[in-house]
Amino acid sequence: MTRLPHPLTGELFASPVPPGTGWPEDPAPSGTPVAGTAAQVAALARTDDLAELDARVSVCAACPRLVSWREDVAVTKRASFADQPYWGRPIAGWGATDPAILIVGLAPAANGGNRTGRVFTGDSSGDWLFASLYRVGLATQETSVHAGDGQALVGARMVAAVRCAPPENKPTPAERDTCAPWLHREVALVAPGLRVVVTLGAYGWAAAVGALRATGYDVPRPQPKFGHAVEIVLAGPHGPLTLLGCYHPSQHNTFTGRLTPEMLDAVFARARELADRSV
Repeated sequence: MTRLPHPLTGELFASPVPPGTGWPEDPAPSGTPVAGTAAQVAALARTDDLAELDARVSVCAACPRLVSWREDVAVTKRASFADQPYWGRPIAGWGATDPAILIVGLAPAANGGNRTGRVFTGDSSGDWLFASLYRVGLATQETSVHAGDGQALVGARMVAAVRCAPPENKPTPAERDTCAPWLHREVALVAPGLRVVVTLGAYGWAAAVGALRATGYDVPRPQPKFGHAVEIVLAGPHGPLTLLGCYHPSQHNTFTGRLTPEMLDAVFARARELADRSV
């Protein structure tokens, strides 16, 4: 198998990247148990160790269509990244291990996180997201170009509802449901210090609502509707939590002006205000 140099370290890697081979920030050593079915996802998600959960997420192979797609993209590559190795695996949550703010999106981009190995990194949506987080003091750098670039979040963590890049950014309902135990368990593990959940788009909103309900938060029925800057305060096992909606920084929204930098900054500034208020 052809190996190519990592754009930051120069170390040679195959695409997709085998676990435990030295990729920056790879959470999984070789030998990490691999979920191959929905039932195995549910079983392997039952861990009390966030680092172990991240490792298991990053090698999951439970959805054949997604496995095939993410790995095909890692082999064929976009022309502009043809000289780089692609991560080509599921993307674990990333950021603080005890966050006050959790950011929930849809799924990694085929030539973004699926290439870099870090969620919301390496594409235009990530450029918008990290620039905003930096401006409001939730990230230490203005950009996030690749795992291992020195970027860090401040009191925040980010995660995708579906951990593999899906064709046309559209996971199926079955793929969504198969992946859900990973998010549910991650929310449960970080819940003690969690005060705000920011959702990127309606898909992230629905996934977060499901995870919060499963964790014991009192989510109204019928389910609250997503909207930009909508705030819902939920009572829960670790005190009140605010669910905060935000338009996804997709090109569809940013190119059309539906989402502006000022609007994005306002949401994250509000999230930080709410988190700081609870300290």
